[in-house]
Amino acid sequence: MYKHLIIEDWGHAQLITIHRPEALNALNLEVFRELKDHLLSIQPQIRCLLITGSGEKAFVAGADISEFKSMAPGSAKSFLMLGNSVMDMIEQFHIPVIALINGFALGGGCELALACHLRIASEKARFGMPEINLGILPGYGGTQRLTQLIGKTKALEMILTGEMIDAREALSLGLVNHVVPDGTVLDKGKELAMKMSSKAPMSVRAVIKAINASHQDINDGISLEGDLFTLLADSSDFKEGTTAFFEKRKPIFTGR
Repeated sequence: MYKHLIIEDWGHAQLITIHRPEALNALNLEVFRELKDHLLSIQPQIRCLLITGSGEKAFVAGADISEFKSMAPGSAKSFLMLGNSVMDMIEQFHIPVIALINGFALGGGCELALACHLRIASEKARFGMPEINLGILPGYGGTQRLTQLIGKTKALEMILTGEMIDAREALSLGLVNHVVPDGTVLDKGKELAMKMSSKAPMSVRAVIKAINASHQDINDGISLEGDLFTLLADSSDFKEGTTAFFEKRKPIFTGR
């Protein structure tokens, strides 16, 4: 169906593999178009997405520099619009999106990982924002999302030096959630996906929306949190969850 994406269904979870091995899965306009098209077509039975890169060397090694070189003067911001719209779709997506980082996550690849809700890295994963070495800066939200995750001081260091960090340092900084042995990223991703897929869909959607709002004014975030709680308290899944708790059984959530 797609030239650069491989889609695999795992029950209620789905794996998206970016497949440009000749370019270490670098992001170009065609990849962004395919990602956007697929995200818009996710079926209701899918409750968790996982994104990875093909091969053993790279998650995504960056954006396709050859496309940058062909930009007309003054067109840079419009050139970024598609990529930024995809990153925003992922960050705001109504189900969890987990990045499975099996190698280099550099530049746009690191920014793609940052847009996902959770990140699992193999021990050989490497992260970096090397744009400064090209005389530019991260353009797909990297200056904002990296700062939110690891703080201003370390974000400045990573972006201003352009140097890579390894998976263990990424874990210590809070950039990734888990570091696992090489070859086990998919296993860990599937484990988390199965856990999250079993939760009440409306609650999952509300959690993502509320936590994303935490980047706004805290009072606005708390107000939204209260509105979402009120909505969920009237749902069938809330009644099922509380009933199952008292009956000491696993709940069967329907998303209503």
